[in-house]
Amino acid sequence: MTAMMRKITSDSSLWRVTVAVTAAAALWFAMFSPLTSVMFPFWSTMSVAAVVLSCLALTFGGRDSLGLRYASWRSTIFLGTVIAIVLWLLFYVGDKMSQLMFDFARTQVNLIYDMKDGTSPLLLSTLLLCLIGPAEEIFWRGYVQRTLSQHYDANVAFMATTAIYTLVHLPSANFMLVMAALTCGVVWGGLYRLFPRQLTAIILSHALWDAAAFVWFPF
Repeated sequence: MTAMMRKITSDSSLWRVTVAVTAAAALWFAMFSPLTSVMFPFWSTMSVAAVVLSCLALTFGGRDSLGLRYASWRSTIFLGTVIAIVLWLLFYVGDKMSQLMFDFARTQVNLIYDMKDGTSPLLLSTLLLCLIGPAEEIFWRGYVQRTLSQHYDANVAFMATTAIYTLVHLPSANFMLVMAALTCGVVWGGLYRLFPRQLTAIILSHALWDAAAFVWFPF
């Protein structure tokens, strides 16, 4: 009876992850695909997606998706800031190298930055810091990767989550955006794989990096 209950619980949690990831893929397709993006204002849709993903993570994964159980606010602020700075520097170098390697790199990066045209920098900073950045990490690492780690080897869960996180950006048809997603997925997913108790710091680093890379100190 106990073994049967465990199997039912396992199957249901994996089914919920599948539903949640499918919802994320649909939202990312709507935002980024040339077929649908003109119908959905990007920042409004991204904000709605962030709320939806957060609700799915907290409903299906519980409060552990926030990483609050292990949070020490001093270490969270310090580590989150350091991770964001190191990642920004990594992207700065990567941006310069990609321009030397690919003649389309700058054009594709500019297309990403064009999405912020006409939107208040203060509003963008607030959305990225307080909603979009945290929501992505709560969902992808706090819920998806954590749940998969409960059923599979932690390395498999890391690779699977990183792959899915990268693949949902494919509808953009923007190589630089997909590579950016892959890099971020490897960094944040790898950190969570090695230091799962530092999820709150990883969440903070995502929020800070989003605002820095997109608004404060663009490449």
